[in-house]
Amino acid sequence: MKKIITLFCFVASMQTAFAQKTNVDSILQKVAIEKNEDKKFDLFISMIGTEINNNPQWCIETGLKILNQSKNENSAVEKTVAYSFLGQGYRLLGNPIKGLDYHLKAIATAEKTNNLSLLAFAENQTGHIYRDREEYDKAAKIYLSSAAHADKGNNEQIKAWAPSNLGAVYLATNNLDSSLMYSQRAYEIFVRLKTIDKNSGYLFTNLGGVHSKLGNAQLAVSYFNMSINQYQGSSNIRYLNLLYNGLAEHYQRFKQTDSCVFYAKKAIAAVNNTSLFYLSSKPAKLLADIYEKTNCDSTLKYAKILKTANDSLTSNKTNQQILLMTFEEDLRQQEVAAEKIKADDERQQNIQYALIALGIIILLSLYLLLSRSFITNTKLIEFFGVLALLIVFEFLNLLLHPFLERVTHHSPVLMLLALVCIAALLVPLHHKVEHWATKKLVEKNKAIRLAAAKKTIEQLEKEA
Repeated sequence: MKKIITLFCFVASMQTAFAQKTNVDSILQKVAIEKNEDKKFDLFISMIGTEINNNPQWCIETGLKILNQSKNENSAVEKTVAYSFLGQGYRLLGNPIKGLDYHLKAIATAEKTNNLSLLAFAENQTGHIYRDREEYDKAAKIYLSSAAHADKGNNEQIKAWAPSNLGAVYLATNNLDSSLMYSQRAYEIFVRLKTIDKNSGYLFTNLGGVHSKLGNAQLAVSYFNMSINQYQGSSNIRYLNLLYNGLAEHYQRFKQTDSCVFYAKKAIAAVNNTSLFYLSSKPAKLLADIYEKTNCDSTLKYAKILKTANDSLTSNKTNQQILLMTFEEDLRQQEVAAEKIKADDERQQNIQYALIALGIIILLSLYLLLSRSFITNTKLIEFFGVLALLIVFEFLNLLLHPFLERVTHHSPVLMLLALVCIAALLVPLHHKVEHWATKKLVEKNKAIRLAAAKKTIEQLEKEA
């Protein structure tokens, strides 16, 4: 009987794994034939579930599949998502250095596109590295940037992610009003998208922590209980750890030691013997402090867990490498910002030069058309007309280029088609203006010649 049960469990787990793999592969097939980059990204977001927060092997395997496909498709969207998945996988394995390396590659790749939702996704995943290491100022800066880009992007789900994480960061730094505001913003977005059932547990944990620190013990426990109901029977061990640790801290805050110990042990048990064991550091520290004066063996036990959990994230070597990588990324971001400002300034200057040149040509052409003192060659007007057409086209190109890049996602074919459409509108207009100008010029020249002829006749009549 025992063998039958074991076999059944094995087959069930294999079926689950097979279904998961089929789901990823089917989405990748849809991505491969999808040409619209926004829709590509939406497909990738649709594959994100519990695995991305709990299963580093799934993250890395999926990331490698996407990366391999991106080489064939030469797609920045696929490459960015691949790097983000790989970074998440190594982060969950407790390797923040390699995780950060992939996340920074994801941001750099996303910046080459005009897909702000994609950039927001890459930044949001990067912020987790610093949040894990309790570098909250840096984490908040990245999450805020992610939120700003997400608000301007097209994907609605991404708009709730950074506010959710900002709620956690500001809770940890005791900025309770900000934590409450961002958690409520995320909650409203999830409700509007009808995805609150999948995301409420994390938000309720944050809200429970906020009200606990505000002294609203009963309301805090209500939120924690709602989070427990959300995760009941769930395999989301990461969020279970955060929930139980939040409860342990709450009961420590209100001097209920037995409950604090109970939930701190549950927090450690949730990630024990998993790649997420580094999340045991906070509950282990709670227990070590509690047992410090009463139970030496337990103190040593949890102090050892604390040290082991912290080593992967906060060793001197890791700290130095993370600091160096962060410094290099800050420099790169400054260079990117400086280059963008320079490019914008140059574009504004070129627009001004084009307007000045166009103004000079229009004034000169009007002078030639309206002047009553001398005859003008129509070829000269035609020449100025062609010159004005080219300048107008260049002016519109400079003016509309950022918009066209955003709409066409840097597609050379679509950019060319857009410019051809602009030219198709300008050329007939140019012909009509040129025809009008030529007609006016001919009439003006005839009038000048007629006036000159009359003057000559009058002089001849006087001489006669």
